[in-house]
Amino acid sequence: MAQVLRPFTSHRSTSHPDLLVGVATSDDAGVFRVDRHRALVQTVDFFAPIVDEPYDWGRIAGANALSDVYAMGARPITALQLVGWPRAELPLDLVAEVMAGGADVMVEAGTTIVGGHSIDGQIPLYGFSVTGLVDPAVMTTNAEARPGDLIVLTKPLGTGVIATGVKRRMIGRSLRDEAVSVMATLNGPASRLMVEAGVRCATDVTGYGLLGHLREIVNASTVSARVDASAVPVLDGVAALVKAGVYPGGSSRNLRSVAPMVTSRVGETVLQIMADAQTSGGLLMAVPPGILEDFLEQLVSVAPATAVIGEFVGADRNLGIEVT
Repeated sequence: MAQVLRPFTSHRSTSHPDLLVGVATSDDAGVFRVDRHRALVQTVDFFAPIVDEPYDWGRIAGANALSDVYAMGARPITALQLVGWPRAELPLDLVAEVMAGGADVMVEAGTTIVGGHSIDGQIPLYGFSVTGLVDPAVMTTNAEARPGDLIVLTKPLGTGVIATGVKRRMIGRSLRDEAVSVMATLNGPASRLMVEAGVRCATDVTGYGLLGHLREIVNASTVSARVDASAVPVLDGVAALVKAGVYPGGSSRNLRSVAPMVTSRVGETVLQIMADAQTSGGLLMAVPPGILEDFLEQLVSVAPATAVIGEFVGADRNLGIEVT
């Protein structure tokens, strides 16, 4: 998709004096200034079922769509539902359960569903287009990391591997439930603390995996990154699943894509986990060292898996990611 979108980065349709964040930096959402103190944040996300239970799929899809707004330091205010449903094959009461899960998450987020759109499709799809508000003076983007900033991650990795294991009937109920809990947990509380602390660079870890989204920060901020693999939080059982061959095709593509800029001293399994395509993953932040201690103390109260996983450093000739 990067190749497809490249011609549009300078297209008239993607340029405006009030467009603060657009397609050029591969950020989480678009940001359009309304006035001096307000900007609209807009994003959209939908996907096919990753768990068997309709209600949980709806919860995860809602939390996932909201996450891009939170990653910009914004407050989500409205949402539109997007539904694709094979009505000839699946009963409509199932999609009602999916929508109930999504609606409950929106209530938790204080976000109002104002409508939506549905189509009759070959596979079930569900998600949201979300609009938020942010003060441009305090918004977070992926282009503000500085050498010396610490890399902080708020959720464990492994949901892509676990979702694949669910599809193959290789996952026990407890691991499945733990992954659903992680994916359905909102990044809102962590986002609010992030803004209050003065963090100005963040993204969320979703489809491109930790390494892919870290690459976006590296490229947009013109820095390099050093990651301590042993500090990266991972759901229990994920490494064993990867070694057993449970690994999504999308995650394999992620690893191939990011490999040219990664220098590694760790094994293939570790890199696979770090490239695993996440759904509704955690916030990935660049935190100045001067605010780290107090910020972490607050952050772990709302995101217990939070970990400092590395640091950003100055780039020499080439931007890169070093994993040790």
